Amino acid sequence: MAHSPTNLLGCQRFPIHSGPMDLRTWTALLAFVTGLPAGAAGRVLLRRLRRGTRVPPPWCELAVAGLWALAGWLLPAWWLPVPLALAWFGVLLAATDLAHRRLPDALTLPAYPVVALALCCAALIGPSSGLLPRALLAGALFFAAHLVIRLASPVALGAGDVKLSGVVGAALGAVSWPALLVGALAAATITALLTPLTARGGLTPHGPGLLAATYLLTLVPP
Repeated sequence: MAHSPTNLLGCQRFPIHSGPMDLRTWTALLAFVTGLPAGAAGRVLLRRLRRGTRVPPPWCELAVAGLWALAGWLLPAWWLPVPLALAWFGVLLAATDLAHRRLPDALTLPAYPVVALALCCAALIGPSSGLLPRALLAGALFFAAHLVIRLASPVALGAGDVKLSGVVGAALGAVSWPALLVGALAAATITALLTPLTARGGLTPHGPGLLAATYLLTLVPP
């Protein structure tokens, strides 16, 4: 009996939009067009949050629209809400972390129910079995690991990084167990590469690297 091929992250391959090429194009175009107002709404929200930041247009709009279009081009519909949610929250959180070295609770905490809903939808209509239990356990483990680091060395991670780790850990775990490890390593690598450009006053933002690594890995559906 032939075995199903697996990708490099150890999860089963799933065909990327097995339909005609124009369907992928229309999906990406629709994602880009809807991403523009979503990014604009995020930019306005950032400006109004007490611990937000001001981002000049059209940076949030283009970032969200571009990330949404990429996901729309690559991914099947059942998994698409997960990277879309991560991209929207990721752009806003990364902008705030880069500007002020903080991840506001007003964005981090709502990400939990939104991403959880996206994962529940993927588990209900997608072909991947065991997605939700794996996501829950991975989120708890990722959160615990970051909490231990925070308690052992408070200067190594901020409280916002610990709060964020649970939701990104769940998304990574939903992809596969290897993705959780790859995500941690990729986040550390991205943070190290950005340190010369982003470090200020001895503080390095960890949120952008963690969010970028998670988004990229969710482009590989479970």
